[in-house]
Amino acid sequence: MESQTNTAADVHASMDGDGNSDAFEKVKSKKSQKRKRDAGELDMDIGAVKRPSFPPISGDQLRGGVDEMRKVPVPAHRYTPLKENWLKIFTPIVENLLLQVRFNLKTRNVEIKTCKETQDISALTKAADFVKAFVLGFQVEDALALIRLDELFLESFDVTDVKPLKGDHLSRAIGRIAGKGGKTKFTIENVTKTRIVLADTKVHLLGSFQNIKMARTAICNLILGSPPSKVYGNIRAVASRAAERF
Repeated sequence: MESQTNTAADVHASMDGDGNSDAFEKVKSKKSQKRKRDAGELDMDIGAVKRPSFPPISGDQLRGGVDEMRKVPVPAHRYTPLKENWLKIFTPIVENLLLQVRFNLKTRNVEIKTCKETQDISALTKAADFVKAFVLGFQVEDALALIRLDELFLESFDVTDVKPLKGDHLSRAIGRIAGKGGKTKFTIENVTKTRIVLADTKVHLLGSFQNIKMARTAICNLILGSPPSKVYGNIRAVASRAAERF
């Protein structure tokens, strides 16, 4: 007890002698000092190393100097629309994507080819998708979005893939998708922000991944026999949820 009281008295005396408790100095750890020193040396080493700088590479060099070509076959019933809209198709491919394009009369294909002026390596795929969309039956203005925007896709499926229908049952299913005067098809397009083409038993969709999914679900429900009013309510609910999410 006496030793403890003496120690406390010594501490008070030392505090009184200095006037405050600032006399206690915090001893720095040797480990932390070494760590800081090592970090400083590492920063100096990183700063000393020069990063390599490479000049931008051209599209011609990326391809290795070899020209690539894509061929899009044109069915007989699309010859006349292709001829009428050729200037609208030709202009964006040549002027914007800097590609070469021609219609081969022997093979009935639209041939798209890269050249030395081509800068973007994805231009060939965009142009091929653009022509393919027009050949499937989309308007030139709608298909042109495939060139302007990156996140647009084409998707096709058959009505009989959803449900194996025949005869009048198949005709009624196609009629349910179209609606009276195309009303159902237009409603699905406007709500899901997609474009739909009905060609016999084929259904072609153009839009973003999420929107195509919504439109495809609605069309599949119509094929399976759901009434249009129920399908309208479902896609409106899904579309509103998607709009709130984004």
